[in-house]
Amino acid sequence: LTVTSDSLVVTGADEAILKLVAATSFKNFKEVTANPEEKCSSTMRAVAGVDYKTLINKHIGDYAILFNRFSLDLGGKEKRKEPIDVRIKGIKEAPDNDLAALYVQYSRYLLLASSREGTMPPNLQGIWNDQMKPPWGSKYTTNINTEMNMWGAEMLNLPECHDPLFRLIEEVAAEGTKTAKAHYNARGWVLHHNTDLWRGTAPINASNHGIWVTGGAWLCHHLWEHYQYSHDLDFLRNRAYPLIKGAALFFVDFLVTDPKTGFLISTPSNSPEIGGLVAGPTMDHQIIRSLFKIVLECSEILNTDQEFAAVVKEKLDKLAPYWIGKHGQLQEWMQDVDDINNKHRHVSHLWGVYPGSEITADATAITMQAAKQSLIYRGDPATGWSLAWKINYWARFQDGEHAHKLVQMLLAPADDPTRDTRGGSYPNLFDAHPPFQIDGNFGGGAGIAEMLMQSHQGYIHLLPALPAAWKEGHVHGLRARGGFLIDMFWKNGKVTWLKVTSQAGQPVRISVNGYRVEQQLKKGEHFILAGL
Repeated sequence: LTVTSDSLVVTGADEAILKLVAATSFKNFKEVTANPEEKCSSTMRAVAGVDYKTLINKHIGDYAILFNRFSLDLGGKEKRKEPIDVRIKGIKEAPDNDLAALYVQYSRYLLLASSREGTMPPNLQGIWNDQMKPPWGSKYTTNINTEMNMWGAEMLNLPECHDPLFRLIEEVAAEGTKTAKAHYNARGWVLHHNTDLWRGTAPINASNHGIWVTGGAWLCHHLWEHYQYSHDLDFLRNRAYPLIKGAALFFVDFLVTDPKTGFLISTPSNSPEIGGLVAGPTMDHQIIRSLFKIVLECSEILNTDQEFAAVVKEKLDKLAPYWIGKHGQLQEWMQDVDDINNKHRHVSHLWGVYPGSEITADATAITMQAAKQSLIYRGDPATGWSLAWKINYWARFQDGEHAHKLVQMLLAPADDPTRDTRGGSYPNLFDAHPPFQIDGNFGGGAGIAEMLMQSHQGYIHLLPALPAAWKEGHVHGLRARGGFLIDMFWKNGKVTWLKVTSQAGQPVRISVNGYRVEQQLKKGEHFILAGL
């Protein structure tokens, strides 16, 4: 081995193993006093005497514990003999069911590789940025992208990967308390549309998208989702609820009465990232309404804060409702000014359909139809992450064929000039905004899972948006709200075998093949339905 100022030269060997370590002075968003040389030396000493086989086996063991909890088969395994880039190009000619299944597993791999205990959550490029000045600064954009990165964490059986986002929420809440007071003279905490490693919470960039007040409130829904999937009362009481309460407290102070309608509205704000500064954007009200409802549920579950809950209930009852416009669309704003020819990538005013759950096929069918009409007007072609969001929307609309059409668009080659959409996949399956932006990978994986199972309406709905192309398959390890694991086989669009395992001891309600099944399970118990 010869070392020069700019090279390592290995001679007389048929194998070379490189062990690379790296560190910075970063300790946390308030301290940059770490010694990177010392950190590197310490890590190198720990691995210096460990051979490659031991290192790779340790890595695989750590990875497999998480990865092997889940499996998905949609058929078409014969295509695995072809390279991925060839399969992506072939999407235009015929669906590749196995590539869709692989896309889900790839999204899980990317998440468990970029969001583990002690790390930061994945940013716009995950951890795969290769530029000193990356697109959008490799930040955390909280008007969709940061949240989309975690859409599959619970459902796709990687709840541990949610933890770095929870730490980010705790840190931005601490800083957001200062911003709430300085900018709005309000209690609680606020985060606008963007933050970064240093946990900034004030508005940045241009006012047409920077002054948007519900980023922190949206993040709080991830805390609630984690509880819904786990029923971990200690987590809810000690970690989640204080943050949720703080976010709600801000809006108790922030909301004002609209002089025209008498309703409480959010202003100044906008509908990301379109339309400029407005009073009362629909997305704000959806997120705030949902947040207030979560506070009421938490107060009841934890038997706490009844006085605050009463204040929140009063505000909730006065919050501006949904409006259906002259085109049959769900209005994006208080005014009926939606442009049905607008094809913008953001479809923010449908948040209540997904990832929210206030607009549903069962409980609010008229509003659901208006939301669907809005999405029809907005169109299918979009950037990669927008395609992923639309897959989830069409899954919630229980339209498997339309959702599958968008899955095909998301998998198709991003560099094909003949396509009528900007998004798609690069040869390594990275999502194209373009350029590369990882949220489409995460959102797409979640959307495919949402086509197979939904649990947001108080029951588990199996195969709610199954396309004809996926007529036969099986899945193992899907997680449902209420603390359940789902394993199932299906054929000709019908479930043929089902196993439900309880992880929290809650009663289970399932819609399977058009029938409702109810069962009381203790924690750790399961039941099987066969011969369906």
